[in-house]
Amino acid sequence: MRAKQLLMPELAAVLFDLDGTLVDTAPDLGAAANRMRTDRGLPALPMEMLRPVASQGARGLLRVAFHLQPEDPDFPPMRAEFLEIYAAHICEQSTLFPGMAETLTTLSAHGVVWGIVTNKPGFLTLPLLNALKLPVAPGAVVSGDSTARVKPDPLPVTHALAEMGACAARSLMIGDDPRDMAAGRAAGTRCWAAAWGYLEAGNNPRYWDADQIIQRSEQLEFALLHFNTAQ
Repeated sequence: MRAKQLLMPELAAVLFDLDGTLVDTAPDLGAAANRMRTDRGLPALPMEMLRPVASQGARGLLRVAFHLQPEDPDFPPMRAEFLEIYAAHICEQSTLFPGMAETLTTLSAHGVVWGIVTNKPGFLTLPLLNALKLPVAPGAVVSGDSTARVKPDPLPVTHALAEMGACAARSLMIGDDPRDMAAGRAAGTRCWAAAWGYLEAGNNPRYWDADQIIQRSEQLEFALLHFNTAQ
């Protein structure tokens, strides 16, 4: 119990990216892409190829699975098909990353509010969160269609902080993509990189302008217990 008395009073709120940071959604996202491949007579791809781009959603998965770019004429219908399949199987294999349930419980026990800021659209975000049965309810959930702009723009972060009544200078953004760091930094929060997330080759957290890099999700609770604004 002694360690749980170390949480610094400077910490008011923690914002998490969703895919690849709070929740391991890659198995269900990858399964949707592979369903599209097998429906077309193509072999399923190994998860090792799909997992690194899972944070990019349909854009990344369709690029790897079908070599499609958003500007390609086939991209919009393929994206719609992907989202339909994924929505129908939103939380069959997805789980909180190891240690995350304990982290959320610890934050709540110390009066630190937490929220989610994701570029995932709301019609996918909310069913996923409901299916996960989180141990503590978030103070704010900002999806990709909650505000006029998405990360790396700071608007979703400032919107979440306003909903939670939290001061940016005493808040922390955690994510597994440079856009999370950019959004948090522009909004005035501290920024931690989730190195356990979905990192495509060459996408090194050392170059994200993060205040701290957390290597494993199981280490996050301890790091938060030692948070201070000078980090």
